[in-house]
Amino acid sequence: MHALVINSGSSSVKFQIVDPSADASQPPLVSGLVEQIGEPSGRITVNHPDGKEVSQLPIPTHTVGLREAFRVMDSRGVGPTQLDLAAVGHRVVHGGMVFSEPELIVDAVVDKIRELIPLAPLHNPANIDGIDVARALLPDVPHVAVFDTGFFRHLPPAAALYAINADVAGANNIRRYGFHGTSHEFVSSQVPGLIDRHPDHTRQIVLHLGNGASCSAVANGVPIDTSMGMTPLAGLVMGTRSGDIDPGIIFHLARHAGMSIDDIDNLLNRSSGVKGLAGVNDFRELRKMIDNEDPNAWLAYNVYINQLRRYIGSYMIALGRVDAITFTAGVGENDKFVRMDALDNLDMYGIEIDPQRNEQPNDGPHIISTDQSRVKVLVVPTNEELAIAQKAAQVAQKV
Repeated sequence: MHALVINSGSSSVKFQIVDPSADASQPPLVSGLVEQIGEPSGRITVNHPDGKEVSQLPIPTHTVGLREAFRVMDSRGVGPTQLDLAAVGHRVVHGGMVFSEPELIVDAVVDKIRELIPLAPLHNPANIDGIDVARALLPDVPHVAVFDTGFFRHLPPAAALYAINADVAGANNIRRYGFHGTSHEFVSSQVPGLIDRHPDHTRQIVLHLGNGASCSAVANGVPIDTSMGMTPLAGLVMGTRSGDIDPGIIFHLARHAGMSIDDIDNLLNRSSGVKGLAGVNDFRELRKMIDNEDPNAWLAYNVYINQLRRYIGSYMIALGRVDAITFTAGVGENDKFVRMDALDNLDMYGIEIDPQRNEQPNDGPHIISTDQSRVKVLVVPTNEELAIAQKAAQVAQKV
């Protein structure tokens, strides 16, 4: 049995066909990407058991893109209509206060996701597009929505609520929701077995560091805090997002720089973070610039690390005892300097990275702390697609 996992964005669709019962290290049967939807020339990449196929063609809509991707998979005998699919799992970014668990998709669920668009105007509409297209193409397979905010749905009120007027906050659904929840849940569930602790007695910090970045404090399998807020803009410095800033900056830009709300939105979401400081958002490019002694790149890196350490320190206090700190996602899994600098000079807190272990390539979960380190430091590759497939298959079994 396999599950199709779809992550639909505004101009792209990522997809994988995976075995929900597979080990986390097992590659998907099929993976691919439909990109540049709505542009004059689009691109479809399909990785299948016989190799990789890339097509360049106009892709006016999500429907056209997914149909063409299905056609390529069908030609190789691994199309969704040819396999015995247990379920189709859809990543949905915002579940608000409505959804805390994966949901079998029916029309009423889609309507509820649509009602939550004001909380995620860039993401939920694209997620709905993917759902609509896939349901039309695969009408006889159970479709399941898996929510990015689900893992953080029951944060303690002290962590979830903002100190603004309670009536205003309640009327406008303003609170901390958290994101990257599927990744944080998957990674935090792997850690206890890797450090030989019972899940109910493991306190850990998970650092999901990619172009988007977030961290969480997880006590005995339950998140007690996370860095992203009502939107994915809050928290850590990211590739193009500012992370935490003084909210007064927004008023200042509107009043004194003459910027509109849309201008400020674009600035903070797409032109800030590492890109805003150094001109690039890819950490590989940033590393090259640092090696060439570019002062802006070095400054951006230091701001990034400073904010990361700020959150690590606050979560250490929130947890009281920390058994593990785990790095995951593109930067966390592959940038040894970020890992070393984020935890530099913390041996007084029982955190010691082994330089040689930290040099190991990203080829699976591994511990990078010394044997003497009281707090275990790990690199655990995230696998959101497998997690979504597993959740989708579990819901489908009940249908």
